[in-house]
Amino acid sequence: MPCHYVIDKERCLVISTGVGVVTFDEMKAHQDQMRNDPDFSPKFNQLIDATAVTSVSLTRSGAQELTFRNIFSPSSRRALVATKPAIFGMGRLLMTYLEMSDTPSEAQAFYSLAPALKWLGVDASAIPAKNAAKQASQ
Repeated sequence: MPCHYVIDKERCLVISTGVGVVTFDEMKAHQDQMRNDPDFSPKFNQLIDATAVTSVSLTRSGAQELTFRNIFSPSSRRALVATKPAIFGMGRLLMTYLEMSDTPSEAQAFYSLAPALKWLGVDASAIPAKNAAKQASQ
């Protein structure tokens, strides 16, 4: 599955990782899996590591649906890290829809991990970013 996550309860952080081509159905299933995880809290912040995503298959209506069914609280911060301009742009589109939803949370897109972690208030040395996908698949 191209979408994985790790919940760091100590830091109140969900680290979501995407790999390869990511589709609407996979993103929706990712949301559902997190929502049903007993360790998940809507008050947590989220780091979305999309640096290994090569393509996003998502329609405008699919993007709206994903953001309007926001599983995070309005007090949550959500940071997307994407190195490819097209993936970064898709992330910004999703954030625009999130801002227009009934339960918006603060969201920001970044081209690198360090500023995203700083914005989330997380010490970069405390996050095993390279191991997040590996941990999630175990």
